[in-house]
Amino acid sequence: MNWKKLLSDKRKGSVAKKQSDDLRTEFERDYHRIIGSASFRRLQDKTQVFPLDKSDFVRTRLTHSLEVSSFAKSLGQSCFTYIINNGLDPEVDESVRGAACSILECAGLLHDIGNPPFGHFGETAIRDWFEDNLERLDDDCLLTEQMQNDLLHFEGNAQALRLLTKLHYLVDENGMHLTYALLNTIIKYPVPSVGINKKSGNIKDKKMGYYLAESDIFEEITTATGAGRNRYPLTYLLEAADDIAYKTADIEDAVKKGLVSFDELMGDLTSERHMLKARNENEKKEYLKLIKRLETLRGRALERGIANPDVNAVQNWIISVQTHMLREATKAFCENYKAIMDGDMKTDLLSASAAFPISEALGEIAYQRAFLSAPIVRLEIAAGTMLNFLLDKFAGAAVNYDTEKTLSSIDQKLMSIISDNYIQSYKFCSKGRQEHEKLYLRLLLVTDFICGMTDSYAKMLYQELSGIT
Repeated sequence: MNWKKLLSDKRKGSVAKKQSDDLRTEFERDYHRIIGSASFRRLQDKTQVFPLDKSDFVRTRLTHSLEVSSFAKSLGQSCFTYIINNGLDPEVDESVRGAACSILECAGLLHDIGNPPFGHFGETAIRDWFEDNLERLDDDCLLTEQMQNDLLHFEGNAQALRLLTKLHYLVDENGMHLTYALLNTIIKYPVPSVGINKKSGNIKDKKMGYYLAESDIFEEITTATGAGRNRYPLTYLLEAADDIAYKTADIEDAVKKGLVSFDELMGDLTSERHMLKARNENEKKEYLKLIKRLETLRGRALERGIANPDVNAVQNWIISVQTHMLREATKAFCENYKAIMDGDMKTDLLSASAAFPISEALGEIAYQRAFLSAPIVRLEIAAGTMLNFLLDKFAGAAVNYDTEKTLSSIDQKLMSIISDNYIQSYKFCSKGRQEHEKLYLRLLLVTDFICGMTDSYAKMLYQELSGIT
C-alpha cells in the first residue's frame, strides 16, 4: 500500500464541487459534513456504557466520540512526525501528515455512528433476536447464507458504513458523500459476515466490516485506496484511540458512580492475575510505575484535603494512563510500520505495545466491576425488553411490506412510522431485485430504523406502542 492511493479523496456519486475560494482540503470538508449531520447529533442521546443513565457526568456516544477523535488526531500527529523525522518512508511528508490527521479526526467522530441505542448491549440484543426469530421470518428459506449471517452477526461497524453511504439520504442515495480514504478508515474488519474467523489469529477477521448490501461500495472504496482486503493503515490508529478512550473512561465513570471503590481498583490492579499479564521486564516496570502513580495521587489528594480524594486520584491517574497508552501506541505503529503497510500486521497496536498489561487490566476490571453489576444488569434487561418489543413489531410488519400480501391496518401504521429516509433508501436499493433480496433489504430496513433511534426515542416509542402511559 502507498499513501498516494491510500489518501484517496474520491467521493461516491455526484456532489457539489468545491468552490475556487474554498481553501479547505477534501478531508476538512468531510469534518464539516459530519458535524452538521443529524446522525452525529443523535449520539448525544445514545449510551456509551450506562443505559438510560440520568447522570450528566458519564459518557454518551457523543462525548466518547469526541474523545476518540482527539486521541486519534494526536496519534496521527505523533506517528507521522516520527516517520518524517526518522525517514521511515520517503513518501510521507507534511501533506501526508496533515491529511492523515484530518482523516483520523473525522474517523473518531464517526466510529460509533452505526451503533444502536443502549450501548454495545443493543448490538447483542439485535443478534440474539435474529437468532431466535430469523427462521420464522424466513419460513420459505429465501435468504442466502451471507444474508442470514449479516443479520445473525449484526455489527455496528458494518452499520456505520451502510449509514454513511446510503441511509443519510439528504442529497441523494449515496449517503453523506464522504471521501473514500475516510470511509476505508472506519472499516475495521475488511471481511463479510461469511469471512469471520475468530480463530485465524488475524484481527481483521474478528468481525464483519460490511453487509452484502454494501459489497459494491466496499469494493469501490478499497480499490480506490489500494487497501483491498488488507486493513487500512489508519484503522490501527483509530482502533487504538477508541481502546484508550473507552478503557480509561469506563473505569473513571464506574468509580464516579460508586460501582468500584479505590481499594477495589487498587486490589484488582495489584492482583497476581493482572501482574502476570506483563510479558517482559519492561512491561512489568511500566505497569508498576502506573500503580505507584495512583498511590501517589491519592496521597496528594489527602494532603490537600480534597473532599473526595479517591475519585480525584482516579480522575488524575486516568490522564497519566492515557498518556502512557498514547505513547506506547505511537511506538507500536512506528515499529510495525512496514508490516502495517504490507498488510501483515495481525494484532492491534496496544496488544503489540508495553501498554498491553494496563490495557487488559482496565478492560477486565470494568467488565467485572461495572458491566456485571446489578444496576447495569437491570438496565440492560430493560433495554433488551424494549428492543425485543420493537423488533417484534416492526420486523413482523416489514416481512410482508412491498409484497403481494395485504398488510393489516396495524402493520400499515407501523410501517408509516419508519423514517422516510430509510423507506426511500429501501425503495431505491430494492428496485428490480428478486424476492429473496427484497426480504433481506426489508429486514435491514428494520435494523436501520432501530439503529437510528436514540435511547430516549426507543424508550418513548416502546411505551407508546405498548400502551404504557
